[in-house]
Amino acid sequence: MEPKKNPQLDLKRNSKLYFSIGMTCVLLLAYMALEWKSYDKISEWDIGLNDPNLLPPEEVPITIQKMELPKPKIQTPPEIKIADDEEKIEESVIEAEDTNQDTEIVDVEDIEVADDDIPDTVPFITIENAPVFPGCENEPDEKAKKACFQEMMLKHINKTIRYPELAQEMGLQGRVSVVFTVQKDGSIGDVKLRGPHESLEKEAGRIISKLPKMTPGKQRGTPVKVPYAIPITFKLN
Repeated sequence: MEPKKNPQLDLKRNSKLYFSIGMTCVLLLAYMALEWKSYDKISEWDIGLNDPNLLPPEEVPITIQKMELPKPKIQTPPEIKIADDEEKIEESVIEAEDTNQDTEIVDVEDIEVADDDIPDTVPFITIENAPVFPGCENEPDEKAKKACFQEMMLKHINKTIRYPELAQEMGLQGRVSVVFTVQKDGSIGDVKLRGPHESLEKEAGRIISKLPKMTPGKQRGTPVKVPYAIPITFKLN
């Protein structure tokens, strides 16, 4: 059976090829449009000084200036005055102090030794021999004695403290900062209190007043004053 149409005259025969060629051309034109660059025209030289009136002269005239030297100053010679003769001064003879075999030697007992500059007050942390709380005398070293001192202080506070009734009724609680000084004789003095209420401060002062007499602290073997600070906390159950 013969076809109705001539294959050579079929328009859809090469449609895919024409479509591919068209798409390629469109993509090529789009790429060239995106990559096209243009630049502004810039002169390679400045034409702002093309006005001949603005240009400097070709030759600068040479000028000669004469400098006048300063006139020399004539100084008059100083006037020499003859002083009167002074009284005759007797010169003292300086004797040598070098020792020799005839020099007497001073006894060691006659030599005065300056006293050590020991401060009157030494902090608890830096003192050589801290104050000793009763019951801490048998500790092996100073570190242990200081630790025992702090432990005994806490025990004394817990044993002696009594919550003030006024503070309980008012619902007062807080921390009272206490600073006292172990005097040179081992007694307690210079008590300073600071707290949230007077009733709590008063009770903290009563607790410190109940402290026993201690062995005083020493610095290089000399008794000194030793301040100590400890907080006392009042807390309602």
